[in-house]
Amino acid sequence: MTRVLIAGLGNMGLSHALAHHTHPDAQIVGLVNRSGRVVHPELVGYPAYSDFQTALTETKPDLVVIATYSDSHADYACSAMEAGAHVFVEKPLATNVADARRVVETATRLTRKLVVGYILRHHTSWMRLIAEARNLGGPYVFRLNLNQQSSGAEWETHKALMQTTSPIVDCGVHYVDVMCQVTDAQPVRVHGMGLRLSDEIAEDMYNYGQFQVIFDDGSVGWYEAGWGPMMSETAFFVKDIVSPNGSVSITDGNRGASVDIDSHTKVGGLLIHRPDGDRTVEMPDEPDHQELCDAEQAYMLRAITEDIDLTRHMNDAVQSLAICLAADESIRTGQPVSLKEPTS
Repeated sequence: MTRVLIAGLGNMGLSHALAHHTHPDAQIVGLVNRSGRVVHPELVGYPAYSDFQTALTETKPDLVVIATYSDSHADYACSAMEAGAHVFVEKPLATNVADARRVVETATRLTRKLVVGYILRHHTSWMRLIAEARNLGGPYVFRLNLNQQSSGAEWETHKALMQTTSPIVDCGVHYVDVMCQVTDAQPVRVHGMGLRLSDEIAEDMYNYGQFQVIFDDGSVGWYEAGWGPMMSETAFFVKDIVSPNGSVSITDGNRGASVDIDSHTKVGGLLIHRPDGDRTVEMPDEPDHQELCDAEQAYMLRAITEDIDLTRHMNDAVQSLAICLAADESIRTGQPVSLKEPTS
């Protein structure tokens, strides 16, 4: 039985807690949030803490699930691993590349398992999308976005997130990770632009951004993300991957409101286009958000018990974050950011 401590009980943390609550091989030994109180009816019986370090010391977990705000991810992850625990940490892994590498180096040095919350890696439809794109062969054009017309409680959540992380980084790491899985190439250069569209957020933050990334195999990618009541519901969910031999597109992901978290992962169907004809792949029985979180945590537990090699997973998490942070730097400086020299 794996003893599990969960830090953070927002949308993602709550889902991860419920995943362990129902998993036969997991035992929740503590829940951490700012109030130190738990109100969810299925979780009220577990020990609750308001201080992470106290919870870590008193519960002595085998696994720590970190779903707090981004600026605490790296320090919490390293503290947990130093205390003897394996770690699942929500994306982004850190708020800067140096801290992300520090977390990975700590996991490697202490032989701890580290899984980052890239939920699309556990979604069968997105796995199929990646496989179909790779079958086409590169180089690739990636056209991906996720805009959210948020208001009320959802806008308050987005404003809280933007105290530490921009939409480009928070959402972008998922889709840049998809780009990297398809192309297997190294990023060379990133160009970004963004705009602050609301007086309700800090002057040094923007709630709309887009960027272009160039890879060393010639592939190019575009990603766009915006949050707020001013965002359009039109074409908020574009997922196209194009190659010299055709393209793969999500055809039925644009269901429900843009702020609906289940709509962010749904594929519904794929259109595979080749010059000699098109074919469609329907995916009617997709997992919902809770089922995906269940799958993530089940994988985390298997990684521990089966000693799964997570080297590629950890390196990919650092690379996708580096690309999104380079985009953020480009937006803030107005200059392109080089990540490596092109291969000759």
